[in-house]
Order: sequence, then C-alpha cells, then structure tokens
Amino acid sequence: MNSASYGEFSLALHEKFTDKRVPMDATLEVTRRCPLECQHCYNNLPMGDLAARKRELTKEEYFKLLGDLAEMGVIWLLFTGGEIFARKDFLEIYTFAKRKGFLITLFTNGILINESIADYLREFPPFAIEITLYGRTKRTYEALTQRPGSYDRCMRGIQLLLDRGLPLKLKTVGTKINRHEVASMKEFAEQELGVEFKFDSLMNPRIDCSQAPLNVRLSPEDVVALDMYWSEVAEGHRKVLASEIGKAPAPFNTVYSCGGGLKSFAIDPYGHMSICVISHQDTYDIREGSACAGWEHILLNVRQRKATRPTKCTNCRLHSVCSMCPANGELENGDPESPVEFLCEVAHLRALALGFKVPEHGDCEFCNDAERHASLMSSMHRIASHETTPAAWIASQSVLPILNNSQAAAGCGGCGSSH
Repeated sequence: MNSASYGEFSLALHEKFTDKRVPMDATLEVTRRCPLECQHCYNNLPMGDLAARKRELTKEEYFKLLGDLAEMGVIWLLFTGGEIFARKDFLEIYTFAKRKGFLITLFTNGILINESIADYLREFPPFAIEITLYGRTKRTYEALTQRPGSYDRCMRGIQLLLDRGLPLKLKTVGTKINRHEVASMKEFAEQELGVEFKFDSLMNPRIDCSQAPLNVRLSPEDVVALDMYWSEVAEGHRKVLASEIGKAPAPFNTVYSCGGGLKSFAIDPYGHMSICVISHQDTYDIREGSACAGWEHILLNVRQRKATRPTKCTNCRLHSVCSMCPANGELENGDPESPVEFLCEVAHLRALALGFKVPEHGDCEFCNDAERHASLMSSMHRIASHETTPAAWIASQSVLPILNNSQAAAGCGGCGSSH
C-alpha cells in the first residue's frame, strides 16, 4: 500500500476541492466557561455560570451533531472553548468524535489536565493538542489570567502530556502584560521542550462587543517589532508580501473572501452555527434544524452576500499581512464591511518595515493623510533602528499594570448577536 505524509494528504485534498464548496473543517466551541479570567480573552465565562451551562448543547445533542458532521464529509474537527475540560462530559464527546474518524485538534489552557485525562488521551490520541501560555514566569502568567496557582497547574498539564508522548504545540498571544516574555516562551517551547511554538499579537473585542480586551492589546509598533525580532517570522511575511504586492488586487464582490462558509464553519456551545468562531451577526440554530441545513442554506446565503460598497480594503494589496476580515469589522466597528484601523496600521507598518512601498488603494489615511503617514514612518524608523525592540522589553522585565476600564468594557452597540 502506498502511504503519504499528512502534509501531502492535506494538500491533495485541498487541491481536489479547490473550486468546490465543501464543509471540510468544523470548529466546535463546547463551552465558554473557563477557570481563568484572562484579560485579553474574547469569550470566557465563569466556571460556575449555571445559566450558561444549562444553555449548552447536551452530550446527546453533540452525539447527534457529530454524526451529522461525519455524514456531511467534515474531516478536520477543532474542539475549543472557553476551556474544553470545564465540561465533565467532554471526554465522552471526544470519544464519540474519535470513533467517527475525525482528525481532531484540542485547544486548551492545560490547567485542568490531570493524570486521568492525560492517560486517556494517550490511549486515544488526538491529531494535535495546542496549549496557550500566558507568560514564562508565574508573575506574568497570573497577571494576565488573574488566577493564583494557574501557572503551576499549566506547567503540570504540559508535562503530563509530554511524558505520554502526545502531539503537543504551545502558543501565546502577545499583550502589554507579557510582551517581554514572548521570546523566553518561544525558547522554552522550542529549545527546552522540543515542541512547536507560535505567537500572534492580534486580539479582538469580546463577542458581546465589549472592548475590554483591547486594554491590553499591543500597539501596532510593538506588534511589528515583535514580528521583526525573529528572522523566520519576518521572512514569512516578506515572502507572502512579495508574491502579492505586485499583482492587481483580486476583485471583492462579496463581503466574505475567506474560507468561512466555503470550506469551514463554527458552532457555538448553544447550537448557533456561523461562518467562523468570532462572527455572530448571522447565525443558524441547529436545534431548530440541522447542521446540514445550516450549511446548505443559511451559511451559503451569508457566504454569497454582496458587498454594499467599496472600501480602502477593496484595492489594497496587503491582505496577506493583514488580519482584517468581516468578523473583525463586526466585533470592533459593528459592521462587517467597516475596515479596522488598528489592523490597517499593522499591515502598512509590516510592509514598510520589510522595505515594501505600499501601492495606492483608495482613501486610506495611512497613505493619504500626511500626519498619519509621518507617524507611521516614525514607527518604522524606530523599529529599524532597534529603538523599539523586544530586546529592550526583556531587559526591563516589567509587568505593566493594566486596569479594567469601565468605558472600554461597554458594548459597541453594533452587535447583532442573539446570545
């Protein structure tokens, strides 16, 4: 029998269905409850939130849903939260999914993993497990999670999985609180533990439209300085920019241009199906029908929705280094077609820091407004001269006090969420 690597298998599958709308990738949020209270998180609820727990899909509803997903042809399945192990019946749901043959990834913070869970996962291993680190030191980690003892529990969970040879990856999100430890987290993962590490410095408002997580968001200058700190990260951005920036912009006829509703979808803990895990203006209640009906009708309509107007994103050639998408516009501006200024600034600064000239693309303040462009160039020069650099943050080893801001915590007023 001829065998192929996972990469070859995945590539062949995607090439086969390139021009077809096929539901291959599903994300299931099994709960939004979590034992941590991370300042940057977009959806966590208290562990003891009984009202939320009662609204969650039952174990039996998940069994039916997983059967439906298998019949639809879903291959990749991501279980996420909240914290997946906050559900006492999660391993039963997971086992049912394993028996259906899905390639399963687990997102967890690791603090609820014990010997029993680790042993079970060794017997029935997932395709991948990803644990988020919030800091390399206890002080920083718990400054972000706001839960004493959570650092030690996370380290224990990581070790339990490693001892059993499970397919573990570590990741982090760069924030004002932990930015000085991203480098040491990367070193810890790759050099001490020998596991893959990745980081992302972009975050969203909460899915209820609270802007509170943005209190700890890095500035665009810090985001790009962190990118430039590692040559392999910078080179990755350089390659995709080089292939995109000289081409004519692709036509934007529809609101969505990602894989949401085309190859992937998400279902929240309460049975609401949507384009992706952070988009909640357009949802379908699978309790009133089925996942198949939601995919074939509701998500198809969402996916085919025509753009109502051109924006500065329409002719932009920085999409490969920009995280702007309708879901981000929805959360930050209350409008899926409204560009997010923060993401635009990051994309322009990435391009400039890598030596690219940004082609004109409509009424963009970072290109056309003299003051904004000058500010952008000043940021670029500070990064290039290493005036703004993670090396300086590491040297200072300071944790910035981030206070909850009652004004920032208010909703944006633009959410169409039914939750």
